[in-house]
Amino acid sequence: MSRYLGVRVGRVREQAGLLAQLRNPPGGRDARIMLRALAVDRTGTGLWAASSVLYLTFVTHLSAQQIGVLLGTAGVAGIAGSPLAGRLATRFPLRPLLIGCHLLRLVTLTLVLLCTRFEALLVVVAVTYLGDRAAKTLEMLFATRAAGERRAAYQALSRSAANAGYGLGAGLAAIGLAAGTADAYRALILGNALSFLVAAALVWRTGEPGGRVAATGPTAPPVRTKGPWRDRGYLRFVLLDIPMNLDDSVLGVGLPLWLVSRTSAPHALVPAFLVINTVLVVLLQLTVSRRSEGPHRAARAVVLYGVLLFVSCALLAASTGCGTWTAAGVLLAAAVLVTMAELMRSVSSWELAVLLAPPDERAAYLGVAGMAQSIQKSAGPPLLTGVVMAAGPAGWLALGAAVAVLAVAQQRGCARRLASMGVPEAEPQPARQ
Repeated sequence: MSRYLGVRVGRVREQAGLLAQLRNPPGGRDARIMLRALAVDRTGTGLWAASSVLYLTFVTHLSAQQIGVLLGTAGVAGIAGSPLAGRLATRFPLRPLLIGCHLLRLVTLTLVLLCTRFEALLVVVAVTYLGDRAAKTLEMLFATRAAGERRAAYQALSRSAANAGYGLGAGLAAIGLAAGTADAYRALILGNALSFLVAAALVWRTGEPGGRVAATGPTAPPVRTKGPWRDRGYLRFVLLDIPMNLDDSVLGVGLPLWLVSRTSAPHALVPAFLVINTVLVVLLQLTVSRRSEGPHRAARAVVLYGVLLFVSCALLAASTGCGTWTAAGVLLAAAVLVTMAELMRSVSSWELAVLLAPPDERAAYLGVAGMAQSIQKSAGPPLLTGVVMAAGPAGWLALGAAVAVLAVAQQRGCARRLASMGVPEAEPQPARQ
C-alpha cells in the first residue's frame, strides 16, 4: 500500500513539476513566450500533416507521383534550412531571423492556396520546408542562449509543448477532414498559415537572447575554431546522428505500413501509434531529461537509444507470425519502445551537438548538426519501404542491429571528444527538490 501511495505521489509531483516549469521555464519570460510560439507553430504543423496530401489530391488535383516528387523535393530543400540558419545566426540577431522564417512560411502557405500548377507548387512547398527547418534550428539556438546550462530542461519542455500543439492540430484537422470538402481543406491550410502569423507576433514580444553557453568543465581548453565543414570529428558525429533519428520514420512509416501489409492486426490501430507517442512525450520528456542531464549521461543515452530501437525492430519482426490481437499487442508495445527511444534521442542529440561544438562557433556548428534530422526525413522512409520491409522480418532485425552498433560507435566517439575537451567523467548529482 505504501509503495502504491509513493508511486501516486511521485506522479502527481512530476505533473505539477511540468506545469510549474512551463509557467517558469529556464530562460524566464522570453522562454515562456517562445514555448507558446512553438506550441502555436506545431499546432499549424499538425493541421498541415493531416491535410496536405488530401489538399494536393482533391483540390489541386495532383497525381500520386507528382505529390511524391513534390514532397521529396521539399524534403531535400529542408536539408539546407539548418546550415543556412546557423550561418545567418553567426551574423545577425536570432529574433528577427526567426520572425522572418515565420513570415516566409506565412507567404508561401498563402501561395499554396493560390497556385494550381505543379511547377509553382513545387517551388513554394520547397521554400516552406526550407523555412520550417531553419525555424526549428533558430528555436533551438534561442534556447541554447536563453536557457544556458539548463538547456536540457528547456528542450524537454519544448518537446512537451510541441507534441501537445501537434496533437491539437491533428485533432482540429480531423474536424475539417470529416467535412471532406474543398473549402474545408483550404481552411486547414489557411489555419496553418495563420499559425505562423501568431508565432511571429509572439516572438516579437521576446528580447534577443544574450550570451553563449560556457564550455563544459573547469579545465576545458580553448578550442581552435576551423568551421564545422572542416571539423572531421564533428562531421562524424553528425553523420552517425542520422541513423539515431530513424525512430521518426519507424513510427510514422514503418509501423503503419507493416501493420497493414504484413500482419493481421486491425487497421483501426494505426491512429493509436500517434496517440501513444504524443501522450508519452508530453508526460515523460521532462522526467527522462532530468535523469540524463550532463555530457556523459547524454552520451550514454545514445547506447540506450540503440538498445530500445533494436528491441522495437525485433517486435516488428515477430509480429508477422502472431494472431490478430497478439499482433496488435506486439505492435503497440513496439510503439511504446520506439517512443522511449525518441525520448532518449531528444535528450542526447541536441545536448551533444551543443557540447561538442566550439563555443565561439556554436551557431554554425548547430546548423550543420540540424541536417541529420532533415536527411533522415528524406532518406528514412525510402530506406524502410524499399529495403527493410522488402526484406521481411530479417530486414527489421538487420536494421535494429545496425542502429545498435552505430549507437555504440557514436557513444565512444562522443566520449573521446569530450575527454579531449577536458570534460570530466564524474558529473555532479542533481540537487534534490
